[in-house]
Amino acid sequence: MDYVYLLVSLSVVLLAGAIWGILWAVKSDQFEDLEGPAERIILDDRELRRKINER
Repeated sequence: MDYVYLLVSLSVVLLAGAIWGILWAVKSDQFEDLEGPAERIILDDRELRRKINER
């Protein structure tokens, strides 16, 4: 029975940590621009190919 108390308390602590992490990410605008970096990589690659082909 002691293991049940230990596991329940650890689960509550991990859940609280996960909720805190998600709230921190939302408040610090981690989810604002999900498509920007991915599109920047593609656009940079296209611009590099254009520069190479112009030479």
